[in-house]
Amino acid sequence: MKRKIQKVLIANRGVPAVRIMHTCMDRKISTTAVYSAPDRLAHHVFMADTAVHIGEAPPIESYLNMDKMIAAAIKSKSDAIHPGWGFLAENEKFAQMVIDAGLIWIGPSPEVIKMMGDKIKAKLLAQKANVPTITGISDVTDIEQIKRWMKKEKVDFPIIIKAAAGGGGKGMIKVENNEQLAQAFSQARSEAKKAFGDETILVEKYIERGRHIEVQIIADEYGKVVHLFERECTIQRRNQKIIEEAPSPSLDDGLRQDICFTATRLMREIGYTSAGTVEFIFDSSARKFYFLEVNTRLQVEHGITELITGLDIVGIMLDVAMGKKLPFKQSDIHPNRWALEVRLNAEDPKNFSPSFGTITRLQVPMGPNVRVASGVYEGADIPPYYDSLFMLLMTAGANREDAIRVMDRSISRNLRVEGVKTLAPLLLSIIRHPAFISGEFSTRFIEEHMDELISMFKEKNSEDEVLKIARYVAEISALGQQKWM
Repeated sequence: MKRKIQKVLIANRGVPAVRIMHTCMDRKISTTAVYSAPDRLAHHVFMADTAVHIGEAPPIESYLNMDKMIAAAIKSKSDAIHPGWGFLAENEKFAQMVIDAGLIWIGPSPEVIKMMGDKIKAKLLAQKANVPTITGISDVTDIEQIKRWMKKEKVDFPIIIKAAAGGGGKGMIKVENNEQLAQAFSQARSEAKKAFGDETILVEKYIERGRHIEVQIIADEYGKVVHLFERECTIQRRNQKIIEEAPSPSLDDGLRQDICFTATRLMREIGYTSAGTVEFIFDSSARKFYFLEVNTRLQVEHGITELITGLDIVGIMLDVAMGKKLPFKQSDIHPNRWALEVRLNAEDPKNFSPSFGTITRLQVPMGPNVRVASGVYEGADIPPYYDSLFMLLMTAGANREDAIRVMDRSISRNLRVEGVKTLAPLLLSIIRHPAFISGEFSTRFIEEHMDELISMFKEKNSEDEVLKIARYVAEISALGQQKWM
């Protein structure tokens, strides 16, 4: 059924809000921004056609307040809501509220969000669709269950304890031995309760030297499901990705076809619509992949898939929400570039502690093969209440070496951020590291190489510039007028 979207409320802030607004501008669709009190001067607020204040700083009073979001959409005469990523993006209750309010929900159906939001149910559905899964045990209530399962299935340490309702690395703890078990179990449960309001736990065999590979899927309401190939998201800190690339350097063509078709089959089986991602863990020594989860939303790293395919995934989400058919088939998708993304977070690169404040200077990388998704401007504040991501920096090239070269130029020569600390020095050290360049890394890359990466940091700030000018002035005064003057 065809529906018209004339104005979209973006139930988000920062980078995701700005990203969605760009596509709406391309489509001549008006936008509504929502903002909390500390975000009243935020970049996304200035970009939108309409902006509605939805509450105080704590997310529960603003960006997580479903009633206020719906009220803001109705007040601003928006006819659709896009949730971006984070906050309410994977909340089936919110998706249902949007539909019940007579608005268009830009994303998969509430039923599918609910089904995939529970890691235990999702795993059972994957097994039903013949998708390989990691050996594990669900609904764990005490550590004796874990011990019995390990004995029965002949599972050795390490294992990983996860929140069933989890995501974003919260409520996930790796356990190396029996001694750590009890503490890890109670910690995972309390983290799960705090972050998701649900303390249900599952336990799985931990894949050592695993790599994270995810497949981007798009699907319309008419049963057509197409994959846009895969991304590798292995470089992580605290189970959160900071560098992603497409395609994956870990796969050969046979495995690539296998993993992409497996993801497509699963999404077709569950009746998926809109854009979504199937995440796998890849055991590089055994050359086997296992199902991890389905992300029922736009992913942070969707931009690198757009760079290698030339498609606009947000645009496709809008079309699907309007009831249009996908205008292409699987055989029309031919990636022909390599793309790399780094996440610029306002954090101390040596220990990942958050860094808040005002961006006093901002020079954004430009030049060939660079794409920037920014949530800030020079003079903007980075408030302490939300995720510390303020910019995504993407580069592309004919091959991996090219994309890395452009990224090196972008971070080392063309990026300047002052006023807050950022992960830039760490990101630069990673892309210059021989193990990264050769494609030999796992999810433990950062913890294994942290000291070495920090030792590669180049300390450079505006004082260096001042010294450079002072030296130049001193030279002129000492040597008198030069013949080029």
